Amino acid sequence: MTITEMLGQSGLLTLLGMGVVFSFIIILILSMKLLNVLVHAFKLDKEKASETKNSSSVSQGVASSAVPSASDNEQIIAAIAAAVHDRQLMG
Repeated sequence: MTITEMLGQSGLLTLLGMGVVFSFIIILILSMKLLNVLVHAFKLDKEKASETKNSSSVSQGVASSAVPSASDNEQIIAAIAAAVHDRQLMG
């Protein structure tokens, strides 16, 4: 087998491998789009709609209280202290 034949086979194998990967990615994208359509069709995304409502109300509440109160600061300090303590225990 000459070097030309080996290069030809390696090029063919490379193209074949790239084609298989590309085909798999296309099939994966199409199946994800189909799954998205099915979820919307069967109304299985109810939780997502309620989360959107909750997050918008939370963001409005955060915007209205731009200045944190003393109890908020104490809660933040307690959370940071607990996280540091847990981190020190883990090593």
